[in-house]
Amino acid sequence: MTETPERTGVSEASGLRGSIGVTGIVFLVIAAAAPLTAIGGALPVMIAAGNGAGAPMAYIVAAAVLLVFSVGYAAMSSHMVDTGAFYAYVQTGLGRETGLGAAALALLTYTAIQAAIYGLAASTIHDLVVSYGGPDIAWWIWALVLVAIVGTLGYRSIDLGAKVLAVLLVLEIGIILVLSGAVLVQGGSTGIDVVSFTPSSFFSGSPGIALMFAIASFIGFEATAIYGEEARNPTRTVPKATYAAVILIGLVYAVSSWAVVLAYGSADVAAAAVGDTAGLTFGAAATYLGDVWAEVMVFMLVTSLFAALLAFHNAIGRYVFALARQGAAPAKLARTHPRHGSPHFGSLFQSASAVVVVGVFAAAGTDPVLQLFTWMSGLATVSILLLMVLTGVAITAFFARSGVDTRLWHTRIAPVLGCVGLLVITGLVLDNFTLLIGGSSVLAGLLLGIIVVVFVGGVVTARTTGNRRSNDATS
Repeated sequence: MTETPERTGVSEASGLRGSIGVTGIVFLVIAAAAPLTAIGGALPVMIAAGNGAGAPMAYIVAAAVLLVFSVGYAAMSSHMVDTGAFYAYVQTGLGRETGLGAAALALLTYTAIQAAIYGLAASTIHDLVVSYGGPDIAWWIWALVLVAIVGTLGYRSIDLGAKVLAVLLVLEIGIILVLSGAVLVQGGSTGIDVVSFTPSSFFSGSPGIALMFAIASFIGFEATAIYGEEARNPTRTVPKATYAAVILIGLVYAVSSWAVVLAYGSADVAAAAVGDTAGLTFGAAATYLGDVWAEVMVFMLVTSLFAALLAFHNAIGRYVFALARQGAAPAKLARTHPRHGSPHFGSLFQSASAVVVVGVFAAAGTDPVLQLFTWMSGLATVSILLLMVLTGVAITAFFARSGVDTRLWHTRIAPVLGCVGLLVITGLVLDNFTLLIGGSSVLAGLLLGIIVVVFVGGVVTARTTGNRRSNDATS
């Protein structure tokens, strides 16, 4: 007997519309990962403060854990289609209260990471404009310009957003591959070696820090399920897109980070990263491709950040839509645009929330990179890890209870192994969390406390709305 996929709460009137396939969804997911931002921004920090030449292996370890986790995730996607993704999976497996707690974590994660990227993108644009003799405009004005552009595209059909991201992503990955190819063809600084992928290199220094940044670079990979309602044949598209996204992101990260290591030499790259953390990758581009290519790469960093902003905006809009459709948010947010089939009110809500977060940091006079980007990305990393652990538990519970799939590896072993791997990474992240957000233990405690409060708030909301529904039914 063939199991009919469950569309939790979906009706013809409230469903999203779109026709994206595997390739379109993979573009949306990889855009959220922002490969050039990871290689140009996170990788140098991983090398300098983490495990030096062993940093590329951290990407492989992170990809392996997420790939195992994705086995159960993809298997469950064959039995339900819902734009709530993690939240919908947790609710189906562990109940409405835990599900809404997970939804609150998801909104916190994506709102935080998007705010972080607005800060980094605005600062990058500001510095770029000034370096070319342009006006010295406050960073938050550039952030608001980005909010307006992203909000306009997010308001429209997902098909339009996917096309924009496809173009930007091809260019972004293209320049990363060109740099990697140039380094490998020219033999690097001291020749080609595989030191980066040896156990001794991976476990040198502080591998926990490298692994922490590596897993953060994958945030957004679960968006394959978020777009299920807007995909062609979602029960086949979502699993394929999930595996493809994790594998492609992992390969791009591993190869390109290895190339950057070889560009300076396995023995010398750590010192080079400490000496010029921000310019490490761009310095490699200047050496192996020329100054013009290095300048192009700086511009491509801006488009990489923009692509990530659009991808996360789309994800948040759909989470808000899913919550409203379940009665946990104002009903107006569950409406879809009559022409575009998009969650347009959810998109507007997300644009407004981005303005609020950016406005608060701007009014406080904080630095867009040292405070906004660092604090919010650290918050998002812990939140998404906890959310994935909850999802892994929910997947295991769902298959154990429903019996709709009896494959042992897909429904028992892989989900459990994925949870164990994620718990280990979560422990490493928490152990290094103070360092991640700038070294303040008080601030670290405050940010971790926000995660707890947000999750509890989601649970309380579920109980409150549940009791209200019960009272309405009996009155």
